[in-house]
Amino acid sequence: MSKPVVAVVGRPNVGKSTLFNKLIGQRLSIVDDTPGVTRDRIYGECEWKNRKFSLVDTGGIEPDSSDVILSQMRVQAQLAIDAADVIILVTDVRTGLVATDADIAAMLLKSGRPVLVCVNKCDSVGEPPADFYEFYNLGLGDPIQVSSVHGHGTGDLLDAVVDLLPPEPEEEDDGETIRVAIIGKPNVGKSSLVNRISGENRCIVSDIAGTTRDAIDTEIENEYGRFVLIDTAGLRRKKKVEDAIEKYSNLRAQMAIERADVCAILIDAEVGFTDQDSKVAGLAHEAGKACVIVVNKWDAVEKDQNTMAEYRKKLEKDFSFMSYAPIIFISAKTGQRIDRLFELIKHVANSNSMRIATGMINDVLAQAVARVQPPTDKGKRLKIYYMTQASTRPPTFVCFVNSAELFHFSYQRYLENRIRETFGLEGTPIRFIIRERGEKDK
Repeated sequence: MSKPVVAVVGRPNVGKSTLFNKLIGQRLSIVDDTPGVTRDRIYGECEWKNRKFSLVDTGGIEPDSSDVILSQMRVQAQLAIDAADVIILVTDVRTGLVATDADIAAMLLKSGRPVLVCVNKCDSVGEPPADFYEFYNLGLGDPIQVSSVHGHGTGDLLDAVVDLLPPEPEEEDDGETIRVAIIGKPNVGKSSLVNRISGENRCIVSDIAGTTRDAIDTEIENEYGRFVLIDTAGLRRKKKVEDAIEKYSNLRAQMAIERADVCAILIDAEVGFTDQDSKVAGLAHEAGKACVIVVNKWDAVEKDQNTMAEYRKKLEKDFSFMSYAPIIFISAKTGQRIDRLFELIKHVANSNSMRIATGMINDVLAQAVARVQPPTDKGKRLKIYYMTQASTRPPTFVCFVNSAELFHFSYQRYLENRIRETFGLEGTPIRFIIRERGEKDK
């Protein structure tokens, strides 16, 4: 299940990034006194009182001109509102309440989302400074005094956040239901594919990038089983706000990927592979999800008997970082190979959740080591004592060795290929955890 999202919003230099880093416990966001340092969407995981949630650091307003300030502030704040379950409005007690704080607060009031006013830079312990009480004028309830530098008040802030989070969903017995995230850049046909599969106009379809703003779930059942399709938002809406939109597009994609068992990565056959396709696929790969590369609009491509083979060969090179993912050519418009797509989705979902007995995996290890000797360095040879599977989704194997440094990436890739060949783990990444005897995980 996806984690709730908490957005940190506010004008520049109120300490949003410092607070973000303090709450997640690491320096993930760049902190500087220069307005506009935070340009990209930054998110991290936070846990408090056994509740996990995604914390999002947003960029401040870039003051180019008075007109641009207002428009960019509205875009930034509205995007944060759309994605968040709870919003933290960060203000600065040293500068006091300013007009920009009031403008942002007015938009947050209209949203209906729960909002917490965090009055930052209250660095002294004890009674809050006199200027603190100005922030009651925002009409968003009791402000919370915090020092993001020293950590004062962050516990009270997190208590309030957890109290406002939506209730944890009860664990559902989904049985054999497979959740499939349809991901990709704008206009590759994500919504068209969902509509074709569901047999209804479930999603709005348009040539305008950004038509889909939210992740939409569609439940279907067919001869291959039960599926929940998650149609995700595009990356851009219009040129003027391109950068601001992109700050949150990856967050939306990440949230959809997190909920999914399988990611269908859509590519536009007419456009071909792009850097954005690589970035989207990288999110699914890093999350350890089963993946299928789906080349859509194949009906619109002029082709001969060699076109598909040549196109597949090029994609295998482009997606070399996830060579395990099968490639299928479809048309959402005509329905070409949609049945085969579901067959592949079922197959890669099974691979992603496969569990292999320790005895069987060590038989494969013994054969692999006999065929290709482990690497050596200065007369010392890598010894792999044994291997066991720690978890699934993705299949994760713990390797007990004499030296983690000797267990080079190339030899890990060799063992991964042997495991794939033996057990047919197509469509899923494989993870290795390296342990030296008597040492912590590497």
